[in-house]
Amino acid sequence: MNNKKTNIIKDFWQKNPVGENLVKAENNWKVHFDKYDKFRYSTEGHILTELDNIDLKNKKILEIGIGQAADSYQIVKRGGIWSGLDLTDAAVERAKERFKINKVTYEEAKKGSATLIPWPDNYFDLVYSHGVLHHIPDINKTQHEISRVLKPNGELVIMLYHKSSLNYWLSIAFIRRCSLLFLIILNNLRIYKPTVDSIFYHHIDNSKKIGFFKYFKMSNFIHANTDGPKNPYSKVYTLSTLCSYFSCFDLFKNKIHFLNERHFPGIKLLPLKFRLYLASKFGWHLWGFLKNNKK
Repeated sequence: MNNKKTNIIKDFWQKNPVGENLVKAENNWKVHFDKYDKFRYSTEGHILTELDNIDLKNKKILEIGIGQAADSYQIVKRGGIWSGLDLTDAAVERAKERFKINKVTYEEAKKGSATLIPWPDNYFDLVYSHGVLHHIPDINKTQHEISRVLKPNGELVIMLYHKSSLNYWLSIAFIRRCSLLFLIILNNLRIYKPTVDSIFYHHIDNSKKIGFFKYFKMSNFIHANTDGPKNPYSKVYTLSTLCSYFSCFDLFKNKIHFLNERHFPGIKLLPLKFRLYLASKFGWHLWGFLKNNKK
């Protein structure tokens, strides 16, 4: 990944810390972390279940992409010897603040890129990354770096955006593109004028800057429809592309989770068992559990 692209991605996440589009930051860090965790694990409770099923105790763990350090804290609570890596100062500072507030020990929190991981060879037992690697264009270099810092047969646990999902095909590819097309027509007819702070304003602006037809191609549209219209890069994966892009590893288990019900009004009227079934087949989160295959 070239430095210019890296800086664009870093600047975006520095200005838009993970989750703060959903949970507004509080002046009191403890209040903020409690509020964020309550939201995160009430909507994505499967994360805690998956962490419970991983043997973390006394293992050296590297988390790539720290965010609000919610999962970081859960890893430490489960006995992991945690280190974290993030592109942004914002995430590193949040991790340090969270651990300080909760008076728990950890190894290190470093600022840096997953394409050049600042740890020695064969250092970690496990690398964990939830919702981050799909924002890295140079995934080949990244997977080689992860393999390098992992011990032979060390584990990689990742969550990637799932292409074969309702969120991708129904929400993003169909509903959002149709809705935006309708709003662009209304905007051109001077019937609708979005405020400058609305997401629709930025989508319409994107379509003007990039070009209407180019912006609506899914290879471009996906970037601006995962983590906000200014998000510079996102990629979606199927199980087969996960395996091909992570060739330094052998997949031994996978799971699919999370319907992203905020994007499907009325879906909560369906029976819970049916919603859980849909999430297990067509959820937005593709989890991969892999072993390092280096000798």
